This record gives sequence, C-alpha cells and structure tokens, in this order.
Amino acid sequence: MPIPSPLHSRTAPLCITQEWRDWSGYLAAITYQPAHEVEYYAVRNAAGLLDVSPLYKYEVTGPDALRLVNRVMTRDIAKCRVGQVMYSPWCDEDGKVIDDGTIARLGEQHFRLTAADPNLRWFQDVGYGMDADVRDVSTQLAALALQGPNSLPILKILFKEAKLDALKYYYLLQSEFNGTPITITRTGYTGDRGYELWIAPDKAAPLWDRVMEAGKSYGIIPFGLAALDILRVEAGLLLIEVDYTSSQHAKIPAQKSSPYEIGLGWAADLSKDEFIGQRALQAEKKAGSPRSFVGLEVDWKDLDRLYGAVNLPPQVAGRASRIAVPLYANGKHVGQATSMVFSPILKKYVALATVESSYAQMGKEIEFEVTVEYVRVRAKAKVTKSLFYEPPQKKSVARG
Repeated sequence: MPIPSPLHSRTAPLCITQEWRDWSGYLAAITYQPAHEVEYYAVRNAAGLLDVSPLYKYEVTGPDALRLVNRVMTRDIAKCRVGQVMYSPWCDEDGKVIDDGTIARLGEQHFRLTAADPNLRWFQDVGYGMDADVRDVSTQLAALALQGPNSLPILKILFKEAKLDALKYYYLLQSEFNGTPITITRTGYTGDRGYELWIAPDKAAPLWDRVMEAGKSYGIIPFGLAALDILRVEAGLLLIEVDYTSSQHAKIPAQKSSPYEIGLGWAADLSKDEFIGQRALQAEKKAGSPRSFVGLEVDWKDLDRLYGAVNLPPQVAGRASRIAVPLYANGKHVGQATSMVFSPILKKYVALATVESSYAQMGKEIEFEVTVEYVRVRAKAKVTKSLFYEPPQKKSVARG
C-alpha cells in the first residue's frame, strides 16, 4: 500500500477532501479543496506548491559519468553545462522510448536524473564496464515544486543571497536552507514560471512551512494532481503510460513509440556520439514515422450541437480525462486522443493525440469521438500545436 512522502505531515492536514492517488508507491493528494479549479487558477494567476518527492531520482558520478549519461540519452548531454538542466527521452535498442526526464549537471562528472519509472537497473546495465557509479537517491531527496507567476518573489524572500533574478529557464543554482544544501532548478510540469526545490527529506517539512509563510501575501496554496493534469495538458507535456507506453511495459510492438512519434524528435540528436537506439532512429528519420504527436482543438459549436440534440449543454468541463478516445477521418480510424480537458484559461476543449502522420498537418480536420448519453458520436476537431498555452513569464528572466 502507498506510504507517506517526506511532506505528508504537511499535506495531509491540508487535504480536506482526503482524496489521494498512489504515485510511485507514495500517497499524493489529488485535490486539497472540493473545487480543483481553485488550485488550478492559483498556479496560473499566483502560486501553487506541489509535493513532487515521489519522482525517481538517480545520481551518476565518476570519471565516465558523462559518457554513461550520453550513451543513455538521445540528447547530446556533452552540451549541457555545469549548472544547466536538460530534458530528454531515452530509448531501447530499437529506438522505442523507455522513459523521459530531466538531467541536471551538478558538476563536470556529476549528474542527477529524474524519471517517472524505476530505471536503476537500466542505467547500471548501460554503464557496465564504465568507471561510473549510478545511485538511486529517490529516498534521499525530497522535492517541492513552486509554480506560478508569483513563484520568483516568494523564493526571493527565502533565499535573499541567491541570484534568482538571473536564473534562466532550465538552469539551477545551489543554496542553503537551515544549514542544509538545497538545489533550486528553474523547472516544472505546469508550463508556467516555476522552480523545483531539492533537499534532504528531514528538512522538507520546515521548507514547506517557510515557502507557505512567504507566499501568504502572494496567494499561494497547495495544489494536487487534478490541477496538475490540466496544467500539463495546456502546456503540451507528455505523461508516461497515458500519452505513450514505455517500451518496457508494452504488451505488443504496436504499443511502443519512438521519440518522433511522441513529439520528441527535436530531442533526438543523431549526430552525437553513439547512444542506445541511434541506428534505429537514423533509419526512422530517413524513412519517416508512421505516427505523429499533435494537439487537437475540438469544435465547440459542434459539441454544442451534439449535446443540444438531447437537451444538454456540453458535458466536458472538469478534470482532465486520461481515457483514450478514437479519432477518425472520412470514416477511417486514424489515431487516438490520449489526454483531453476543457482549458479554463483558453475556454477551449483541447486534447493531446497521436495520429497517422498523413493527418498531422496543422489545421487538418478530423473527427473526435464523444459519448453523449451513452451514444458514441463524432465532433469536428482540427489539428494544432500541442503547446496550447505558454505565458511570457515561463522563460523570462527578471532584472533588478
């Protein structure tokens, strides 16, 4: 059964709904308040705090640390500077994605990786014979995600000496909290300005308290996974086992995906030193991919028409859905939408989807399956970019 995270003593009293989900063996709050929209709007308009301690975390050190990490990742980690963070998928020998995560370069030969699934054995197997050490530090590090446009002024109250104004998107800095080292990364899973704080588990609760106290006048509240799901869909961010299936979990070959098929072709650097899956990806790049990852915008007037036929308004507002639905074109099945939500800030019903590549052109019209009063019908939809919402503060660097 799930166990408490290092921050459970703080999150549990605040979770008045007592609605929890098992996240990698830990209890994670789905929503703290009866209306998850309050938490969503806090992140979009002010600030929200999320316990992301359940993430798997690995550290790679030693003379061959860079060589090992670069052999695993599809991106060229040699280009990652000390103090920088990169995002990358990693693949099996057939070029099919195993997982995706961040790579923080803490030193010349010191990397910290995050993952959604357990990957220790894979990383160690890849590094067999190399002079590098791979350690699972998942239980040795707690993590807090402070997200939203007010996250910077809140952090500046706590870390007055840190050069937070100059911290760029996907970079990190080292600081200290109550005499304990802390790593602050300009990263997150919301598509907004945000930071993640990595600290020893016994210091996590006091840090939570200080962040919440500093954020009082900035509208901070804790947010759970229901709000996070809406935020990450708006930002076009993938979720493993929802928007794609890990090649290690796939039951049949058709369930596996390459980086090109899930919108991560930009992260496959085929010219770098040899990495796992490189040859397969080179062949796919040359031949073309059968599937593509896209965004979808469902036609609201058509939804209104379909629900109106049974005297209902469109029943699509609320939490994001992870239940895949078929997509069609001219009566032919051409793909599936995997994550969908009515975006509160955009006032649109949007989805992340995988389609046959011939239907992936921007503006292409397809049909989205909707169930209206137990009857499956099809609403018009058009292909868009998967990044639906990107506020200017996401990557901006404050000055002064």
